[in-house]
Formats: sequence, structure tokens, C-alpha cells
Amino acid sequence: MPFLTTTGVLPVTCEVGLSRSVRAFHIMPGLPGPEGQLHDHDYRIEIVVDREQLDDRGMVCDLDVLEAALTELTSRVEGRNLEEIRPAGAEAVTVEVFARWVHDSLSPAVAVAGGEALAVRVWETPVAFGGYHARC
Repeated sequence: MPFLTTTGVLPVTCEVGLSRSVRAFHIMPGLPGPEGQLHDHDYRIEIVVDREQLDDRGMVCDLDVLEAALTELTSRVEGRNLEEIRPAGAEAVTVEVFARWVHDSLSPAVAVAGGEALAVRVWETPVAFGGYHARC
């Protein structure tokens, strides 16, 4: 059931999520060291899947499918230079760019698992993240 707000109806969604840590390397061109030199971060990737109504099993999506997809994704970048995933037109793989790549990579598996939308946060430090949220 949606919530009534002063500006209209706010849709209510259910959500589930996972997180996984991965160490990867990147560089911020044009900046002085250490950011301007190849360096690593212990990133934490946090994903949240939502949908308006639970499925007939009472779930947002199958967490086992989601976990397998996230594990496969993190194994692809563990210990690697994120330059390998930099999209054309992006100067560097920032946390925002990394989050978009995670979203685009996981969206097909999330949709198959029953999710309708996917939010991604990539934490570069315990207090700083970049994110991306869109439908699957």
C-alpha cells in the first residue's frame, strides 16, 4: 500500500540486499599522488534490489541467484586495474563509474531473479561512496 505524502503518493517497495568487498586498483589522471598514481582501494560493493510486490514465494528476488552474480562480478575485478572496465568517454573509473558498471553488469541477473530495480553503492572508504540506481 502506498504512503500518502504532501506531494502525492509515494510507492512502497520491498527490498533485499547484499554486500561484498573487493580490492582493486585505479588512477585519477591529472591529480598528484597518491590519487594520480596507480593505487588500490578495498572497495565495498553494496547492492539493494527492490520491487513493488513480493513474488508468490514472498520474496523480492532469489538471494542465492543474486549472491552468485555478485560473487562472479567481484571475482572479475579482484586484484585488477579498474581501467579494464572504464567506459569510453570516462576520464577515470570513479566510484560513480564503478557503481554504474556494477549496476549494468548485474541488472540481467537481478531481473531474472525477480528484481525490478537495483541500487548500487561502491564504498571507497568506510565513510565515502558513489552510487547508481535504476530499473533493471
